[in-house]
Amino acid sequence: MSSKLLRFTRFAPSSRLTSPTSIAATSAFRQNTRAFTNSSILAVKVDSSFISQITAAEKTITNKDEPEKGGPTAAAQSHVGQELTSQVVHDITMGERKITGNDRPVQNGPTSVAQSILTSGRGASTNTTSSNSTSTNASNAQHNGRLDSDTIGRITEKEKQITGEEGPVKGGPTAQAQKHANQPITSEALHDITEGEKKITGGERIKGGPTSAAQSELGKSRS
Repeated sequence: MSSKLLRFTRFAPSSRLTSPTSIAATSAFRQNTRAFTNSSILAVKVDSSFISQITAAEKTITNKDEPEKGGPTAAAQSHVGQELTSQVVHDITMGERKITGNDRPVQNGPTSVAQSILTSGRGASTNTTSSNSTSTNASNAQHNGRLDSDTIGRITEKEKQITGEEGPVKGGPTAQAQKHANQPITSEALHDITEGEKKITGGERIKGGPTSAAQSELGKSRS
């Protein structure tokens, strides 16, 4: 009888080490940690703000108002709405090489900008979330009547619906809008966008097309 009691006493402490409560707590902690990490990474998206930064960096290389066909901006456009990954950065690098003829990325060029946003990780994610929140609030409150990144993004979407291509066409409505980036939507800007629209349609302006997107923003800013 005493020997059985002794064996029971020896093994009793081990049951406390494998407590179901302890295991559940550890499992929950790990799951929460993974969820937090994944949400931070997934928040970095290829949106209109990101593309505008790539375009600005491309302009410093080409000194042209329009992004080059197959260049870094076009490469970024092909991933709109997707998560920013090393593959996206690679495609932007290939686009940059096309306009520079150099295997090495230019300092502060499109690749450098994309890598900076990617490697900043959580910081970029926070900034993106904050930017999106601010953009949404501003959109709900008022429209500024300018060709900002959001408006140009809508023009690009309309252009893609017409051409079926991921990247903007050289001399098209997006390229024309980029020439007036962050400027007020004037009759001259609308004329240029219309000319770009006609280039991709064969000479006609389409209802609900790129020009309409710009006019809609202008109208909302005045209401």
